[in-house]
Amino acid sequence: MKKLRVGILFGGRSAEHEVSLQSARNILRAIDRGKYEPVLVAIDANGRWGVVTEEGFMALFSGDKVRPSVPPIHPEVLSTIAPGAPNGLFLSPGQGGGRPEKIDVVFPALHGTYGEDGTVQGLLKLVDVPFVGSGVLGSAACMDKDVMKRLLRDASIPTPKFLAYPWDARGSIGFAEVKRALGLPLFVKPSNLGSSVGISKVKSEGEFQRAVDLAFRFDAKIVIEEFIRGRELECSVLGNERPVASVLGEVKPLHEFYSYEAKYVDEKGALLEIPARVTEAQKREVQDLAVRSFKALCCEGMARVDFFLSEGGEVLVNELNTIPGFTAISMYPMLWEASGVPKSALIDRLIGFALERYEREKKVRTSVFDEK
Repeated sequence: MKKLRVGILFGGRSAEHEVSLQSARNILRAIDRGKYEPVLVAIDANGRWGVVTEEGFMALFSGDKVRPSVPPIHPEVLSTIAPGAPNGLFLSPGQGGGRPEKIDVVFPALHGTYGEDGTVQGLLKLVDVPFVGSGVLGSAACMDKDVMKRLLRDASIPTPKFLAYPWDARGSIGFAEVKRALGLPLFVKPSNLGSSVGISKVKSEGEFQRAVDLAFRFDAKIVIEEFIRGRELECSVLGNERPVASVLGEVKPLHEFYSYEAKYVDEKGALLEIPARVTEAQKREVQDLAVRSFKALCCEGMARVDFFLSEGGEVLVNELNTIPGFTAISMYPMLWEASGVPKSALIDRLIGFALERYEREKKVRTSVFDEK
């Protein structure tokens, strides 16, 4: 059988560019070469698309460290969005001529804005290319923490108390008002970002304005959340219409909180315990809430759901990540590995779910002029 050509899409313009490179490397290492032909499709920090050779890509890494950006790329990916051009994402034939080779399915390893927020998903739908993970709606809803939490709240799914402020309110956010609503300490976050970029834990009025200014550096809207004293649990979800939940893991940060440095820079920034030491009832409650949240937010394919287990025993959903990390120490693949699904099989299933959705969506009429 002909191998499926899988475009591993990575890099991008977000603040999580380096994390994306690490995820792409681990997907490349784990993908079944007997079934799939991987193609490394890079987006550099300026937004240019191109193909990177496997040799050039792996040269970016020295041990587990990575250079801050993708190498110079060549415009060998042709995304045909032009009148009269066929839909799809193609490898150009280069100087040797011949026919362009089509990429069969895309595996986005883009984290944060311009990748996990529905923008790339919309582009891929526009050019009729199957892709792994949530579509436009689920991606956009989960990326915006304000929208996500409002939808969770509307679905009667418990989530920490929060306040949201747009850019034009940045000069009038009163510390006393926020403290009265949420207490101290509290967290200040960009609304649309991940990997703990731009997040601050605030314990006093003196720290508050610096935290607000930092969060607004990364987004035009910020979210301020109450601090939940307790444990941080994570659960991975896999599937389309009938998603299933993994075993649970616990993150035990050794920093002030599970910051970007704790996740990706300091190898000893956190202890990860899999499976988490919880009661059977707590495990079932977290798994049920993970699947309910996945469905409520219109997710597909995959998501990692992050929870708090408060000191009083209350389970609260913190957030969902629709393109969770695939780095060597990322919880999403580690939780599935502990659930009996190794990385290679996980990637295989995710590609299968992408193709399944694509075939289902092809049967939906998109115009009154479609043939019956």
